[in-house]
Amino acid sequence: MSNLQFTELSIHNKVSMSSSQRVSEEIEERMLNFSTAIIEISKNLAKTTENEIIKKQLIRSGSSIGANYIEANNAASKLDFRNKIFVAKKEAAETRYWLRILNTANPQINIGQLLDEYSQFLFILQKIVSSLKAAKLKA
Repeated sequence: MSNLQFTELSIHNKVSMSSSQRVSEEIEERMLNFSTAIIEISKNLAKTTENEIIKKQLIRSGSSIGANYIEANNAASKLDFRNKIFVAKKEAAETRYWLRILNTANPQINIGQLLDEYSQFLFILQKIVSSLKAAKLKA
C-alpha cells in the first residue's frame, strides 16, 4: 500500500468514525500519554528501595486506567463494559494515592500536570458511571 493510499484510508476512517468513537480514541490517547509520562518520571527517580516500590505501583495503576478503558470500549456486553469502567475508575483513585506518595517522598518532582490529568480522567469515568446508572434506572 502506498503512502497516498494509506493517507486516503486514514482520512476515510476518520470521516466514517462516529463522534463518540473519535472522543473515545482521544481519551485513549490521553490515557496512553499519561502512562508514558508516569514512566518517564519513574525513570528519573533516585534509586532507593522506597522509590522502587512507588515506581512499580504507580506504573501498574497508572497504565491500568487506559488498559481498562480500552477493554471497556471493546467489551463483549454492557455488563463487561460497566465492570471495566469501574475498574478503570478504581485504578485512577489508586494512581492518585501513589502520586501523592511519590510527591511526599520526592517533593522536588512536579506532579501537578499528572494530578490535573488524573482529575479529568476521574471526571470522565464518573460521568460514564453516572450515565450507566441513569440508564439502568430508566430500564
